[in-house]
Amino acid sequence: MSDNKKIKIFEEKEIRRVWNDDEQDWYVSIVDVIEVLTGTDNPRRYWSDLKRKLRVEGSQLYEEIVQLKMTAPDGKKRLTDVANTKQLLRLIQSIPSPKAEPFKVWLAQLGKERIDEVADPEITIDRAFQTYLRKGYSEKWINQRIKTMEVRKDLADEWKRSGVNESKDFATLTDVMTKEWSGKTTREYKNFKGLRKENLRDNMTNMELVLNMLAEVSATDLSKETDPLGMTESAKVAKQGGTVAKAAREQYEKQSGKKVVTSLNAKNLKALGSKESGDK
Repeated sequence: MSDNKKIKIFEEKEIRRVWNDDEQDWYVSIVDVIEVLTGTDNPRRYWSDLKRKLRVEGSQLYEEIVQLKMTAPDGKKRLTDVANTKQLLRLIQSIPSPKAEPFKVWLAQLGKERIDEVADPEITIDRAFQTYLRKGYSEKWINQRIKTMEVRKDLADEWKRSGVNESKDFATLTDVMTKEWSGKTTREYKNFKGLRKENLRDNMTNMELVLNMLAEVSATDLSKETDPLGMTESAKVAKQGGTVAKAAREQYEKQSGKKVVTSLNAKNLKALGSKESGDK
């Protein structure tokens, strides 16, 4: 499976998916699909009942379902039932919904988009930009956010090169770095902003994004220079990267008289973006 896990939007609903390099196909979260097709408040119960029905009917589809780790609403990685494109098309036939046909078109488009993205990576960036724009963020913020994605990927690649591969270890290293530069762990940071399952970076101001990015760029460069091996050594480098950003934060706060780490979240950022647009 590819590490390229993404969220795709269908009629304002988020659908988790992961690309299978060997099969050249997407694996999509079944409960997410059920939620958008049925509108149920309990897609897991709906899927549980449907699985029993498929099992009783002796459906081959039931036997083909596999599980992959995906990010759950609470931000943790959990195993969830997934299906590839062919399996999903068969599954949709068992779910009465007026959205079935539009969803089939959407599903077919996923494959084409993946081919396009491989041929031209800039398409991925353009799509991310448009998604954030639809969500109400300002163009200035979006440009900064997209840059952080590139930086984060470089750091993740460096951690893997150093022998760190587990998502839980990535989270630990991120915590070390975030705590060092901001004074808060990721969980403390999210609580401060009044967040639960939301992405922390999607709720950062431009200055917070810049300093977080500085920590990650510094950690990446320092890792390439020192060539750490394993979790313990990588954690030391992660903290060093955070220290660089911490010094910049403290200098900025001293000069500006303003705190960098704020309780502002996406709702506030979108409102600020709207005001900026209205001033033009």
